[in-house]
Amino acid sequence: MGLAMDGLWFHWLLIQISSSCRPLVRKKAALCLLRLYRKNPDVVNVDGWSDRMAQLLDERDLGVLTSSMSLLVALVSNNHDAYWSCLPKCVKILERLARNQDVPQEYTYYGIPTPWLQVKTMRALQYFPTIEDPNTRRSLFEVLQRILMGTDVVKNVNKNNASHAVLFEALALVMHLDAEKEMMSQCVALLGKFIAVREPNIRYLGLENMTRMLMVSDVQDIIKRHQAQIITSLKDPDISIRRRALDLLYGMCDVSNAKDIVEELLQYLSSADFAMREELSLKAAILAEKFAPDLSWYVDVILQLIDKAGDFVSDDIWFRVVQFVTNNEDLQPYAAAKAREYLDKPAIHETMVKVSAYLLGEYSHLLARRPGCSPKEIFGIIHEKLPTVSTSTVPILLSTYAKILMHTQPSDPELQNQIWAIFSKYESCIDVEIQQRAVEYFALSRKGAALMDILAEMPKFPERQSSLLKKAEDAEVDTAEQSAIKLRAQQQTSNALVVTDQRPANGTPHVGQLGLVMVPSSANADHNLEDQGLAQENGTLSKVDPQSPSPSADLLGDLLGPLAIEGPPGAAAPTEQHAIPASEGDPNPADALALAPVDEQTNSVQPIGNIAERFNALCLKDSGVLYEDPNIQIGIKAEWRAHHGRLVLFLGNKNTSSLASVQALILPPSHLKMELSLVPETIPPRAQVQCPLEVMNLRPSRDVAVLDFSYKFGTSSVNVKLRLPAVLNKFLHPIAVTAEEFFPQWRSLSGPPLKLQEVVCISSLPPP
Repeated sequence: MGLAMDGLWFHWLLIQISSSCRPLVRKKAALCLLRLYRKNPDVVNVDGWSDRMAQLLDERDLGVLTSSMSLLVALVSNNHDAYWSCLPKCVKILERLARNQDVPQEYTYYGIPTPWLQVKTMRALQYFPTIEDPNTRRSLFEVLQRILMGTDVVKNVNKNNASHAVLFEALALVMHLDAEKEMMSQCVALLGKFIAVREPNIRYLGLENMTRMLMVSDVQDIIKRHQAQIITSLKDPDISIRRRALDLLYGMCDVSNAKDIVEELLQYLSSADFAMREELSLKAAILAEKFAPDLSWYVDVILQLIDKAGDFVSDDIWFRVVQFVTNNEDLQPYAAAKAREYLDKPAIHETMVKVSAYLLGEYSHLLARRPGCSPKEIFGIIHEKLPTVSTSTVPILLSTYAKILMHTQPSDPELQNQIWAIFSKYESCIDVEIQQRAVEYFALSRKGAALMDILAEMPKFPERQSSLLKKAEDAEVDTAEQSAIKLRAQQQTSNALVVTDQRPANGTPHVGQLGLVMVPSSANADHNLEDQGLAQENGTLSKVDPQSPSPSADLLGDLLGPLAIEGPPGAAAPTEQHAIPASEGDPNPADALALAPVDEQTNSVQPIGNIAERFNALCLKDSGVLYEDPNIQIGIKAEWRAHHGRLVLFLGNKNTSSLASVQALILPPSHLKMELSLVPETIPPRAQVQCPLEVMNLRPSRDVAVLDFSYKFGTSSVNVKLRLPAVLNKFLHPIAVTAEEFFPQWRSLSGPPLKLQEVVCISSLPPP
C-alpha cells in the first residue's frame, strides 16, 4: 500500500475502525492507521477524532482494544491535550483486567489477564500530566496497589517475564503520578528485593527502575538504604548490570554519601573492564567536583584517577583540576606537594606528568623550605620524565623549567646553565610549538629581574560551564513514540548546583562549584549599548557572536601559555540591556528601584506581603524572601566579592501539586553581566529547586536587573516581574582611612569614570 493517502482513504479507515465490521478487520485498520501515523503524524486530524478514540476504548473485544490502545499511545505521546476524554476509559480498562472480568482464556497468559494490554494502557496514562478527578485517581491507585502486592519472583521464566513487564510499567506510572510517600517506599522496597535475586534479568530491571525512581522527590533517602547491595552489583559478572549499578550510584550521590561512593569507584577502577573505565573515571570526576566535602579531597580524587586510569582520563579532567587549584590560593601548596609525591613514583602516566609539571611550575616556590623541594631537586625529578613523554607534553615541561628558573632566588648558575642547555637543544626542534617556546624562553630567561614580570603567576581562570557534564550525557536513539520517562526527565532537568553550608577543613568557603565564580571574562566586557540580544527560554539575554570561541576551545592554550595574560573569554556573555527605569522624583532611591513601573499584569493570584519592602530589605542583607504567593516562594541567598556576585534563587513549591510551565528570564541593565542556570519547567509538589545566578558589575549605575518569572498552577497562569537586589552597594568594599589620607586620595582622582559625585536628597532611610 502506498503511503500517500487522500482524504477518502483516511475516512474509510476511520469507518472500518469504528463500524460493526469483523473484529479482525477493525484490528488491522487500527494497526494500519498507527503505521501511517508514525510515518506522517499529520494523517490524523485531532478535531473530532478524540471522541472516536474514546468510543474505541469501550470495545469489549480485547484484540481490537489492544490495537486501539497501541494507536492511543502514539497519539498521546505527541498531543495529550486532545485526548483527556480517554483517561477515565483507560482506568476502567485496568480495573476490568485487575478483577479478571470478561477476559477470555486465550487472552490469559500464565494466569495474567492480557499483560500486553495492561502495559500499553499504563503507558498511555503516563503521557497525561495529572489526574484531577479524585474518584478516578483513587480507582487507579487501587489497581496499582494490587499489582505491587501481587507480583513476586517465581520459577517459571515466562510468567516472570509477563508479570514483571506489568509490574515495572506500574512502577513507572506510580512515579509519574507522584504517589504518596508510603506507596513510593513500597516501590523502592520491592525493587530492593529484585536487585538481590539471582536472576540477572530481574536484577538488571530492578537497578534500571531504581535509577528512574531517583527522579521522584523524597525517595532518595530510602534508596540509600540499598547502597551496599548496589555497590555489590558493580562486581557482577554481567557488564550490563555493572553499567546500571554505576548509573544508579551516580544518580543517588549527594553530599551525604559522595565520599563513600567516590572512594568505592576509585577502588573498583583498578579491576574494572576497560570498556567501563572511561565512563567510570568521568562520573567519579563529576561527583568529586559537585559534592567535595573539602578542597583537598577533590585534588586527591582527581590525582588518584589519573594515577589509576591515565589512559582513560580525558584532558578535560586535568584541565578542570588546574582551574580549580589556580582559583583557590589556600589549596596551591597542598596540590603542589601532592604533585611532588606522585613524581617520586618510578613509572607514572604521561597525564600525571602534565598536571604535576604544571602545578610545580606555578607553585613549587611555596614548597621551597620542605625537604626535597629545592628548585634544583624539583627540576631534576621533572627532567627525569622528559625522555618518556610525547611531543605534546614537552611544551608544558619547557614552561615549567622557565618558571622554576624564575622562582630560583638567589640565582643558581649551575641550574641556570642546565636549563639554558635544554632550551638551546630544542631551538632547532622540528615541532614549531616546541621550537618557539625554547627560543622565547631562552631569550626571556636572560632578562634578569624583568623575568619576574613577564613570567608572573597565572591569573584566576574565568569559570566555564563544565565540559565534563556534557560528556556524561548518553546519546539516545529516537523511537516511534517519545518515552514518557524521557519527557518527565526533560521537564525536571535543571543545572541547579548542590549548595551546602559546610565549610571546608582549610577554611575556604564554597563559591559555586568548588570555589569557582562563574563570570564572563573581562575580555568580553563590551559596553556598546547597541548590541542586540536573543531571548533564550529559561535563561538570560545572550549576545550572538559568531567569532567567539567555544568555552573550552582555548583552555589548553591557557595552561600552556608562558605569560600571565588575561585568560580567553568563555561562553558568549549576556547581552547588555537597559532595565526598566526607576520612577522619576521618588524621594527614596530604594523605593524607586523596587516600585519601578512594569507592564500591567492580570494575575488571579495575589502576592503575600509587600514586594517593595522585601526588595528594600534584601538591598541591605544577603538572604531572605524576594516574593511569595499561595503557590510559590522565591528566596535569595547571595555572596559578593568585589565586582563579582553569586545569587542562588530558591524556588519552593508550597502545594501538593506540581507547578508547570515554569520560566525565568533575566533582564539585566547595561552595567551588569548576568547568567542564570537552566530553570526546570516543572517544580514537583512540596519541592524546592536552587538556581544559581552569576553577576558581574562593569561600572556604577542605579539601574537594577529584573526577573521575569511565570508559572502555571492548574488553569491559572501567574507572571510577575521582580527587581533583583544586585544594587550598587553590594559591590562596594569599605576601607578605613583617616581624614588626612582621604582628601589627598579623593583629589588625586581625575574624574569619570574613576570619580563620580552626586548629591541626593533622601527623606527617609529604608528599614533595616
